[in-house]
Amino acid sequence: MTSSQHRSSRRRFMKTAATAAGSVMGLPTFIPASALGRDGSVAPSERIVLGTVGSGGRGTYDLGIFLNQPETQVVAICDVRSERRMAAKEIVDEKYGNVDCRTYSDMFELFDRQDVDALLIATGDRWHTLASILAAKAGKDIYCEKPCSMTISESRALADGIRQYGRIYQAGTQRRNIGNFIHAVNLVHSGKLGKLHTVHANTLAPATHHQWLPAEPQPEKEIVDWDRWLGPTPWRPYNSSYVAGRWRNHFDFHGGGILEWGAHTIDLCQWANQADKTAPVTYQPKGNSVVAEYANGVKLVMRDTGWLGMGTCSVRFEGEDGWVETGDSGGMLLGPGKLRDEYREFVDVGTDPTSHIREFLASVKTRATTAANANVAAQSHVAAHAAYIAWQLGRPVEFDPVEERFVDDEEADRMRSRAYREPWRV
Repeated sequence: MTSSQHRSSRRRFMKTAATAAGSVMGLPTFIPASALGRDGSVAPSERIVLGTVGSGGRGTYDLGIFLNQPETQVVAICDVRSERRMAAKEIVDEKYGNVDCRTYSDMFELFDRQDVDALLIATGDRWHTLASILAAKAGKDIYCEKPCSMTISESRALADGIRQYGRIYQAGTQRRNIGNFIHAVNLVHSGKLGKLHTVHANTLAPATHHQWLPAEPQPEKEIVDWDRWLGPTPWRPYNSSYVAGRWRNHFDFHGGGILEWGAHTIDLCQWANQADKTAPVTYQPKGNSVVAEYANGVKLVMRDTGWLGMGTCSVRFEGEDGWVETGDSGGMLLGPGKLRDEYREFVDVGTDPTSHIREFLASVKTRATTAANANVAAQSHVAAHAAYIAWQLGRPVEFDPVEERFVDDEEADRMRSRAYREPWRV
């Protein structure tokens, strides 16, 4: 039974039960307004039942946002660390005033729950693609934190898997639903900047490394399930720093600094260039930057320096008649002077996913496509991965965005994927 069928079945049951109760001995039935959603609450039959996978810093933050949405009922927490899953359970139970939230160390036990409609996936990067596809196969809608993939091949597998199983998917690239970024993109699409020629994405230094932390005694599985934590990545000896969140910049667990912020900012540049169905065709590394170019001649500059102080994850769009730069602060600068009339004040900040989560929940109900759906996420991630490959090789590469292969470049092509550890497949 699909989640939508399950909800329909629940509604029919509740209707039948209410009718039967009202007929007993001819007595009237008094139903609390909250049960019908008349007091501003959401009737139980209309709630989206949610489970979470991953309860680190960002996962816990997202959990708090979901808990504040009236149409959401969080019923399950999954994390390979007992300390984290119990802490998240405490947050949920305190919110609802009960002890009903179930905990799991194995995400597949959560996937098997037929009453769960949707999942928040906020594991480390290594699990995002595979967990999302398997959750979709289990009939769940998915809100997945970024980055959504570790390779070009994973990006394609993600988009294909979500389409195959017909689920709603929202990548955690929330800036697609943040006011200042929307306004900046609209300035491009309206033609007020003139013909677009360059888009700039704020990225981090690309480098990762292959130095591994020293082995430590591996905890009992009930405390930390190390095998599940590693997932499809190569086996590495346990070190507590990894599971505490300090896995970034280790190659097997991380896709590099271009991907880290580029999952957001390259995505916005793709949107501004109306390139959600493609990716740049050439990539030229220059220091910690990579300059790419689309088939339409627009340049994409991925860089970590030289920004104007608009906050993290800044973007800049340049046209023949003017430019706009904005970032997570909500601030914005425009030039030249004739564009000052287009200035707007924004109070929301780029790190807040509330509006993005709201759109996801609405899409779960209506089955409408989300702003950061799997196809959109796949294309922006492909661009980030291709840029990182060019940077690792230290030379220009040419890319075919239709075939998602590098042109006459076997060395670069071999880097489009990474081997999965047995028994995992995608």
